[in-house]
Amino acid sequence: MPRLPQLGHLSAPARGRVVRTIVCMKWGTKYGPEYVNRLYAMVRRHLRGDFEFVCLTDRTEGIRGEVKCFPIPELTLPNGEPERGWKKLTTFSPVLVNEYGLSGTALFLDLDVVIVDDITPFFEVPGDFLIIHDWKRPWRVTGNSSVYRWVLGAHQDVLTEFVADQAKAKAQFRNEQAFLSAVLHRQGKLQYWDAAWCASYKYHCIPAWPTSYWRDPFVPRGARILIFHGVMNPPDALAGRSNGNWRHARPARWIADHWRE
Repeated sequence: MPRLPQLGHLSAPARGRVVRTIVCMKWGTKYGPEYVNRLYAMVRRHLRGDFEFVCLTDRTEGIRGEVKCFPIPELTLPNGEPERGWKKLTTFSPVLVNEYGLSGTALFLDLDVVIVDDITPFFEVPGDFLIIHDWKRPWRVTGNSSVYRWVLGAHQDVLTEFVADQAKAKAQFRNEQAFLSAVLHRQGKLQYWDAAWCASYKYHCIPAWPTSYWRDPFVPRGARILIFHGVMNPPDALAGRSNGNWRHARPARWIADHWRE
């Protein structure tokens, strides 16, 4: 059973301030507690002021005490089907507000992101719902859900629509971020982050072929968060493992300066 929630960093509600909450999600065994702990540490270094840090998870072992852990709200998915991130839609569950007592503005971060600069502006830019504009096919409305912001308790209709007809949603959309983007775009609420803020490690940090064989990966100008999507994660980038990625990459030893506690 998940442990009782822990007190987050300088709990904002108790001090009468605007609540800012970082939300991450960990299920299964793909990512260990060190991913949560390092993510918390990166946020602490790069977010000015008070915040709460929440992890929705089925395993709390080894997670540092500053992190509030709650069970992932229930979402029944058919056995044998690819998960494809559909559990992320539970961030819009009323359980977060009604049972866990969360409120205010939330910023969701994937466990495997690397924060390299100030993320305070992610809470300051106006908008109802903000997400990364997916890089691979920029002519589409699809966002990348590694980083998105919303008001806790809002957009419950996204989860309701998915639950009402999972088969239809999965037939039309490959994963949760495509579905989420389409629903909010239809409602006129979809907005994108500044294109420089969230950089793809795969597309933006690895030098162009063939220079990637003698040039090291780098942090793009203006980047605040590096996104690891596909087969490479921070430990792979640090060691220079491609894991079958489409482009050779040298070790990015500077990852260790950021991805740490």
